Amino acid sequence: MSPVLPPPSPAGGSPRLLLWLVAIGFFMQTLDSTIVNTALPAMARSLGESPLRMQAVVVSYALTMAAVIPATGWLADRFGTRRVFALAIALFTLGSAACAAAPSLTLLTAARVLQGVGGAMLLPVGRLAVLQAFPRERFLEAMSFVAIPGLVGPLIGPTLGGWLVEVASWHWIFLINLPVGLLGLLATRRHMPNLRAAQAGRFDLGGYLLLVLAMVSISLSLDGLGGLGWARTLVVLLMVLGLAALAAYWLHAQRSPAPLFAPALFGVASYRVGVLGNLFARIGSGAMPYLLPLLLQLALGFSPAQAGMMMLPVALASMGIKRPITRVIHRLGYRPVLMGNTVLLGLMIAGFALMTPQQPLWLRIVQLALFGAANSTQFTAMNAVTLKDLAPQRAASGNSLFSMVQMLGMSLGVTCAAALLHAFSDWLGGAGAAQSLPAFRATFVAIGLMTMGSAAIFWQLRPDEPRQPPTGALVDVG
Repeated sequence: MSPVLPPPSPAGGSPRLLLWLVAIGFFMQTLDSTIVNTALPAMARSLGESPLRMQAVVVSYALTMAAVIPATGWLADRFGTRRVFALAIALFTLGSAACAAAPSLTLLTAARVLQGVGGAMLLPVGRLAVLQAFPRERFLEAMSFVAIPGLVGPLIGPTLGGWLVEVASWHWIFLINLPVGLLGLLATRRHMPNLRAAQAGRFDLGGYLLLVLAMVSISLSLDGLGGLGWARTLVVLLMVLGLAALAAYWLHAQRSPAPLFAPALFGVASYRVGVLGNLFARIGSGAMPYLLPLLLQLALGFSPAQAGMMMLPVALASMGIKRPITRVIHRLGYRPVLMGNTVLLGLMIAGFALMTPQQPLWLRIVQLALFGAANSTQFTAMNAVTLKDLAPQRAASGNSLFSMVQMLGMSLGVTCAAALLHAFSDWLGGAGAAQSLPAFRATFVAIGLMTMGSAAIFWQLRPDEPRQPPTGALVDVG
């Protein structure tokens, strides 16, 4: 049902069209998070690279989004929502064109960074515009409308990517963004209000740079462990640099009068546990959209379109479990659901090690659907427990940090999966399909064990946490 709309926005446009504009932007952002996964082997052949060394195409996009998200709120306050949203669409569109034209993996990765800068600003700025354009009593309904395309993007992304690779070429997974981006720019000028704060305040540039340095250094050090040929000394230095930058940010935030993310956020027990649990649990969940299409194509002989179709049971089960799982959480509470489901999710990830070329199709579909249901349950419970106890004055900052952690977890998931896959491939030997299957099996088991280990974080939740059903306003970007 369409939301009941308030009077026209400050820009003079239609609030209904504003919702569609923000929803389509969110759709393109989430679509491009998953559409490339099925196309990685075809990209590798075209660019003369190994399919097992294409993780930079996925990591660069997610890591850039994690790095840019903390600055989006200040940018919108300083320059206005219309200008920043238009800039986001322009950068996303230019990045898409650059991706399609890239002749090498290095240039493709750089273009994905540009695309990620634009993608990172689409939802936060659009959500701010919706918050201002709709009265408080209609905001939940409006954001629920905006969230639906965000769920559809991951649903059709792998399938669309595989289909485009087979009927055209991998370049078209980026070229399809161009007409949408041009129409989005025109719609932004007409329907996006140019809201800005009377006084944007001082941006914590020092703290922001320390956080970005920490995220990039740790991610690159993990990538270096994946067999990129880097000297071990450089890998260690990057890891130490990242950890030192993270510690420096914490000390900086303790003494800064207006830090990017105040340490007081972690004084809320449920938020502290939720953010840390999200980071480590999403490493396992974030690895799967990268690993599964590679497993199906490189080790089990699926075509790109077939591999994409096999992701449909995951997405459909993920959407189907959303409503019933809220009642389960309400009845049992967050702590038992998160502890039990985290262990279950890890077991299901490890269970993909049992996949064989002789496995019947129906069994693969059931296995993928069950994983999708467990994965969606994890996201729903983690999202709700993280934000439910934040005070209103901390909500904006807490949600921004939470969004950054979500994208960082996805990026680290792909990085860790690629590092493990490279390591196990070297240890177990072989590069053909039959030889790569043991490396995939060992990787799934390792990722599953890592995921199960994060259940210890959710054990820190108090058993007497208030048992409220998750709110529909939470946007699941997983």
